[in-house]
Amino acid sequence: MKRGKNYINALKTFEKTKLYEANEALNLVVTNSKAKFDESVEAHFRLGVDGRNADQQVRGVVVLPNGTGKSVKVLVIAKGEKAKEAELAGADFVGAEEIIEKIQKENWLDFDVCITTPDMMGLVGRIARVLGPKGLMPNPKSGTVTMDVKKAIEDVKAGKVEYRLDKTNNIHVVIGKISFGVEKLLENFEVILNAINKAKPASAKGTYIKNLTIASTMGPGIKIKA
Repeated sequence: MKRGKNYINALKTFEKTKLYEANEALNLVVTNSKAKFDESVEAHFRLGVDGRNADQQVRGVVVLPNGTGKSVKVLVIAKGEKAKEAELAGADFVGAEEIIEKIQKENWLDFDVCITTPDMMGLVGRIARVLGPKGLMPNPKSGTVTMDVKKAIEDVKAGKVEYRLDKTNNIHVVIGKISFGVEKLLENFEVILNAINKAKPASAKGTYIKNLTIASTMGPGIKIKA
């Protein structure tokens, strides 16, 4: 894969095999960002677990103290009082059968998070095949199937992120934007790191965090001490 000049220059500023302290790595990531847009910054964890086993799944949610820097569009599938509650709480889209039909017929997915109430899960199940592969399916573990619609919306808008193991036993999480600066990015990163450490399955053996890197959208990954 051909890399741009900025990427190649960034590679010259650090040692590929060295494990850096988080603040050092973030300083390098911020300093090396030369893109004409506000790049996202991500943390990438390779875990020593086997996600094929149900008892070794790693998944959870955290609210980042400084948010993600991203404007999040929220869809709430609810009826009656809960639909009104969602509208008042700032949901971008609220509906029930008509929203389900729109997603089914038009493949409409112009939202980042889908929240629903438990009584609507039978209806939402009709579009599970559409939402699931996109990571948009509501789930009680991520706090997106709840009767407390207001809190769920507020948390998402405030910077709640979900972390979950993928098929290759990796976790990728956005920790903010370059414009946040090192201090705020570090605060967000430490919250994510602590959450993932606490989520270590009891059945996991050996080294839990095998590899940890931080990178901006256009920049190279820098290894960090776990």
